[in-house]
Amino acid sequence: MSRFTRLPSSALRLTGPDRLDFVQGQMTAHLKAAPTPGMVPACFLNVRGQIEQFARVYRRPDDVYLHLDDLSGTGEQAALLAARLKKYIIFDAVEVHDVSGVLSSLHLWGEDAEALAGWDAKGPDVQSFELGGGAVLVGRVKRSGMTGLDLHYLRQHETGLLAALNLQQAPPAELEAARIAAGVGDVVRDGWQGSLPQEVGQDAAVSYRKGCYVGQEIMARLEARGNTRHALRLLSGRNLPARSEIRHGDRVVGQTGASSGTLALARLRKDLPEGAELRVGEGLAVVVSPAPA
Repeated sequence: MSRFTRLPSSALRLTGPDRLDFVQGQMTAHLKAAPTPGMVPACFLNVRGQIEQFARVYRRPDDVYLHLDDLSGTGEQAALLAARLKKYIIFDAVEVHDVSGVLSSLHLWGEDAEALAGWDAKGPDVQSFELGGGAVLVGRVKRSGMTGLDLHYLRQHETGLLAALNLQQAPPAELEAARIAAGVGDVVRDGWQGSLPQEVGQDAAVSYRKGCYVGQEIMARLEARGNTRHALRLLSGRNLPARSEIRHGDRVVGQTGASSGTLALARLRKDLPEGAELRVGEGLAVVVSPAPA
């Protein structure tokens, strides 16, 4: 049976005739190749090719909507990205609107998530329709190892929306445990800012067939070289701490992302010998390799 989990979020809306060209030149994904409506996961990099922020970017007929997971619940992620984008606006006819205060998001997951009223399970990955007295923007997103639906809606319509869903609410920890077990990396929840996208399972967020953006030169070098020193892995152990150093002997070989206690995602060196004994905090861990996602 499907259930829903609230997503602490912030959001930006880009308007103006140059909005598509502008945001295309700021991020790793190829938004122009997406349908309308459509969505791409995207990273915003520094000049070293390291992730500064991650967003799911929705292309719509009249605007571009950027959804950011924001665990603080304060709108911090949208504010940071808005400041970055505004820094690059020179002659572009584009306006950046922070809409974090009026929008909310939740994730619908479970085996029958796509049975949502109004959703066409055979239709495109992004759809908009009326639900519970208000408009919703819905996109297919894999957050738990199985495809689910992200729903974005006006906060003023939340009561009617939740009544229309008529589903049990699952706590964030339950969705998080399912995500970790499935090996699905998450830039914000795992703390992967400062990593290369390819090291932390964000390959799908990078297009090598689009125009210039900050960090593109590093992405091109990685494409030519064909690999990175680190990769996303899943560790198994006991009492595994989150966001901690991973050691092989006296050598630091990676760091953990989020942890459920017995499982943890990890950014781990690829040159470790098979069966390597790893230490995370005070405990031992083994690699479930590759990560199953």
